[in-house]
Amino acid sequence: MPPTLTPGTPGRRLAAALLVTLVLGCKAKEGGDGAAASATTKTVGVSLLTREHDFYRQLEAGLQEAATKHGYKLIITTGDFDLAKQQSAIDNFLVQHVDAIVVCPTDTKGIAPAIEKANAANIPVFTADIGAEGAKVVSHIASDNVAGGRLAGEYIAKTIGGKGNVGIVSQPELQSVIDRETGFREAIGKFPGIKIVSTINGAGVRDRSLRAADDMFQAHKDIRAVFAINDETALGVLASAQSHSMKDLVIVGYDAAPEALRAIAAGSPLKADVAQQPREIGKETVEAIASFFAGNRPPPVIAVPVRIVDADSIRAAGGPPKT
Repeated sequence: MPPTLTPGTPGRRLAAALLVTLVLGCKAKEGGDGAAASATTKTVGVSLLTREHDFYRQLEAGLQEAATKHGYKLIITTGDFDLAKQQSAIDNFLVQHVDAIVVCPTDTKGIAPAIEKANAANIPVFTADIGAEGAKVVSHIASDNVAGGRLAGEYIAKTIGGKGNVGIVSQPELQSVIDRETGFREAIGKFPGIKIVSTINGAGVRDRSLRAADDMFQAHKDIRAVFAINDETALGVLASAQSHSMKDLVIVGYDAAPEALRAIAAGSPLKADVAQQPREIGKETVEAIASFFAGNRPPPVIAVPVRIVDADSIRAAGGPPKT
């Protein structure tokens, strides 16, 4: 039988001390693990261009999916095409001491001062879909928009037989649109029989693009095709074309939003779209942030592939989305 430890004996005091040490050690470990978990939780401020476009809803879903995977907290706001509103959101991110910022600029050049403030605060900034000029960003994640513009130009050139007048309904304050238009012009430049007779700013929204197209069609009644730089623009141009009874017009849009796909499948003048992968852009953006947090240097530009879709490819995929 082991010896009995009576109160006050050295053995009893030693056992008690060991027990206290063990309990405190366990609690310290628990506290340490909690502190470590807290320290690794990162907060990322996000300023989207808008939530009105399906493209940005999909991009946001990709951000959320990848953020959940990495355990990041997202604070998501929208600029709603308002530069001042977006600048204010970034200022708030600085006050909140976020660990990184993602911005889809409302204005490629105008957003630079807000990004410079983040640079001064040593908060890394990433741009998604739309680039920024005049300030430092770690990485820009977007569709290969120059390639997408080329696809649109090649499709239009083939469809109109390599000759005729064409127009562009643009949004020149955004770098992504500048890239699309650059690719489009490169492709059209290979066809001497095609002339770009009009480029009008539709501001990337449907109502203004409709009015821009009205002006274009009034000035150029023989126009054969229009490149629309996103699907809200394309749907505005389509509404104008239908009001002018321009059944033979060829419109190519950009984004492959559900409403545009339905219009393409229905045989309207909207004949094709450049399809992006917005959910993938969102996921790749968070992966670039994770790489940066891990001490790596992500590529300055991460290009996500695009493709052309028309009525044939939509039918082959089982038809357009119903809603």
